[in-house]
Order: sequence, then structure tokens, then C-alpha cells
Amino acid sequence: MGGVGLVRPAPGTWGSALVLPLVLLGPAACLGLALLLTLAGYWAVRQVLADDRQADPGWVVIDEGAGQLLVLAALPSEATGWGVVLAFLLFRAFDVYKIGPVGWADRRHGAFGVMLDDLVAGAMGAVVILLLRVFWPEVPI
Repeated sequence: MGGVGLVRPAPGTWGSALVLPLVLLGPAACLGLALLLTLAGYWAVRQVLADDRQADPGWVVIDEGAGQLLVLAALPSEATGWGVVLAFLLFRAFDVYKIGPVGWADRRHGAFGVMLDDLVAGAMGAVVILLLRVFWPEVPI
């Protein structure tokens, strides 16, 4: 993702932030781009890792980009700034703290594991956004 994974501190946070402007393209585009980054990321990480027992290299952030895009895809087309901030914070919280199934996914090895934990974090963030939209539609997201 353009070398943003080399930015310190917190390269994963920078990788997540990099894709935030893509929310302007709308939910369908965010979902499509999440799929594209997932496929490209899986291929790229397979090239980087020497074997399937290696851990997630911190400078690889395409997985954060894909996961963040999943949460952005759950926002309405006319997402507010608060909605984007909420999507960002949800994704980072699930990713950093490895809540629930994210922790399980993080323990998987190889390229699959590198990508999976962020995709699960993104899916969980998307579920929270969708639940808010259904049960509290007056919340400006």
C-alpha cells in the first residue's frame, strides 16, 4: 500500500487510515475494493513469507486496508464524518485487542492467517455498524 507499512509508530493504524477517503466511492465500491485488496494481499503475503509458520510481518498493512474497507462498506452512501470515525475506531479496536474470533483468526499461520484476522475484525465492525443502522437509525452515521 505504497510503503505506508514502514511509517512508525503504528503502521497498521496508518494502513487503516489510508483507505478512509475511499468511503466517498460508496458502499459497493468499498466492498469491491476490500475483495481486491484481500486477493492481492493474500498473493503478496504468500510471496513475502518464507513458509506458512511465519508470523504477520508488521510492515505488511494491506490486510488492514482490506479489513477497514469492510467496515466502510457497512456505512450508508451518505456517511457522516462521525460514521467514518466510528468505523475506523471499531476496526482498530477489534484488530488491536483481538476481540473474540479475531484472536482465533490471529493464531492462524501463513498468508491465510495474516489476512484473516483483519477480515474478521472488519466483518465484526461492519456488523456493529449495521446493527446501529437497523436498531438506532437516528444515530448519524
